[in-house]
Amino acid sequence: MAELVQKCGVARETGYLYFIDKDGDISRAVMARGNKKGGKAKKVMKVGLKKESGFLYFLDKKGNISRAVMQNSGSGKKKAVKKTAVKAVKKPVKKPVKKAAVKKSQAKKTAKRRK
Repeated sequence: MAELVQKCGVARETGYLYFIDKDGDISRAVMARGNKKGGKAKKVMKVGLKKESGFLYFLDKKGNISRAVMQNSGSGKKKAVKKTAVKAVKKPVKKPVKKAAVKKSQAKKTAKRRK
């Protein structure tokens, strides 16, 4: 699961979103609620964490920085396998079958039955 990267012990306040920013520091921003937009991010603690690719860094319940392996990180991408060209085979085109002309007397009978 997740592994502890660095102990910080940041005390959280309600109404804020806490995250690890680009610089590797802990920042927080006001959460958007309803029609209100969120606020700009402010640094809470300077840590200077160096991030490795393929990991998701987050602030855990205790206020420490943890990381987890990303499922779709792209590190284990399979190499593209070349597919052989498949020759296009022309399918025979079916000609529409002409319907037999219906006599007027038969058309009247079917119309009466439908009512």
